[in-house]
Amino acid sequence: MGKERAGSGGQRAVGSRQLVLLAVCLLFAASRGVLLAQGPGRTPAQKPAAPPAPPPRIDAKAQELLDKTIQALGGQAFLQAKSLTTRGRIFAISEDMTSGFAPFESTVEFPDKRRFSYGKDKPVILLNDGDRGWEVDRYGLIDQPAEQLRRWRISVRYGYENVLRQLLHEPGVLAQGGGTDFVDNLPARIVEITDARQVHVGLYLHALTFLPIRLTYRLQNPQTQEWEEYADVYSDYRPAQGIQTPMHIGRLRNGERYSEFFRTFAEYNTAHPPDYFRP
Repeated sequence: MGKERAGSGGQRAVGSRQLVLLAVCLLFAASRGVLLAQGPGRTPAQKPAAPPAPPPRIDAKAQELLDKTIQALGGQAFLQAKSLTTRGRIFAISEDMTSGFAPFESTVEFPDKRRFSYGKDKPVILLNDGDRGWEVDRYGLIDQPAEQLRRWRISVRYGYENVLRQLLHEPGVLAQGGGTDFVDNLPARIVEITDARQVHVGLYLHALTFLPIRLTYRLQNPQTQEWEEYADVYSDYRPAQGIQTPMHIGRLRNGERYSEFFRTFAEYNTAHPPDYFRP
């Protein structure tokens, strides 16, 4: 009896080992099958690389208009400008009425650095360097709020300077002639641009001078998920170091004007310290 129990127990142990071995073999075979299906030299964590974006595509009519615009703005002097310093007054507008105004001084180093101060006795200073931004006032230094930083980034990316100098040369851009229209009672030629982010930009050019008079773009607010329509209106162009520069800029959001800049001074390529755009 004892031998029989021992024998049957040994058989059960052998049977259990066989089952474990069989399970291991099946698992190995399954994993090997997955690896073979994925191909040699690849692991499950690897993903195929996304195809590169196509080079920018600009049709002949749009290219003709853009060439005339760049020449009207100053040609190579405009394209090679590194920075712009301006002074004047800024007006904040709410419900179609001026809610405040202040003197300002601004230096922008293209494409994405800014030092902007406004106010009289103790001005507020806004500093931007790429994706980072700070605000300095009489109480000290703080980081710019996320929404304020987002609006700065989109306003500088889709301003006419960076659109003409940089955005049009990015992969995935499509630019086409968009016909004619009247903008602010002025005849305009239109260039329609779509960038790789699928943001649609409308560049409205004066039909006679080919200078930008309006630029529009539409973006989705990441917080509210609502679509917002922006427009910059340019006027009162004056030459500064051979570059035609708008001395009046109006900004609109969803059809409502919220700020205006009246420049009294403009100068390009002003020297400034390396840390000028950091606190």
